[in-house]
Amino acid sequence: MAEPAIQKDDLSTVDDTQGGKQEKDRSTIDFPYGGLEDAITVAKAVHKLGGNQCRLDSLAAELGHDTVKSGGFRQKLSTAHTFGFTSLSQGIVTLSALGVRVIDPEQEKVARVEAFLKVPLYNAIYEQFKNGPLPPAQGLESTMASLGVAVKQTSKARQAFQKSAKEAGFFAYGASKLVYPALGNQANFTKTKDADPKPDPNGSGGNGGNGGGDDGNQSLIDGLIKVLPKAGTPWPLEAQRKWLQTAAANFAYAYNGTDETRSIKVTIEND
Repeated sequence: MAEPAIQKDDLSTVDDTQGGKQEKDRSTIDFPYGGLEDAITVAKAVHKLGGNQCRLDSLAAELGHDTVKSGGFRQKLSTAHTFGFTSLSQGIVTLSALGVRVIDPEQEKVARVEAFLKVPLYNAIYEQFKNGPLPPAQGLESTMASLGVAVKQTSKARQAFQKSAKEAGFFAYGASKLVYPALGNQANFTKTKDADPKPDPNGSGGNGGNGGGDDGNQSLIDGLIKVLPKAGTPWPLEAQRKWLQTAAANFAYAYNGTDETRSIKVTIEND
């Protein structure tokens, strides 16, 4: 599992800021307090500031907050992490491969769907009700409580869920039923949840059993190669650094590592 975007000894979670709740009152299933669009806004801000990573304090300022300790900023950052767009290490916020894809217009639609289903609570609800109508508000909140949402937080969890479902395209036929979005040509960029995995005769490209599969791993790598400039043409060092950092983020997404507490950081140094 990637390093949490909000560490208990760095920035506390939203639950921790609301009256010092006791452990028994905390939710036991992950979900964001913000919507999917809020998370995408964070990803776009990171990209604007540094390509695929930026300083935590710079991100707070870009999002309109005076300090990284702002409750509103903590919520936005936590939301981006829960959707799988960012990670935080030593004061540096880094986009994941999914975060890179969601800000790419050609891959955004698929990435939104993947991010929505990446949230444990949302995926559980989708699996439970994908073949029938959603219950009304009270019933949906009761379902969330049974899945591990703290009773006092079910209303906020439901509102964030409904907002994100709409933003991910699951409410295209009304808010009473979750319908898997029609992805069209964008589905070529990554294997969707319901796609039938095909075996790789060379035994490469994709790691089965990674929570939904991803034959799109090869697409991620191919995409990196395609954007390389032709040999012999000018390529500034900063552009090289951004390409290498993107590659590192994609590798972290596509392949299982043995050291999940660290990430690759690419820097430029004088000779």
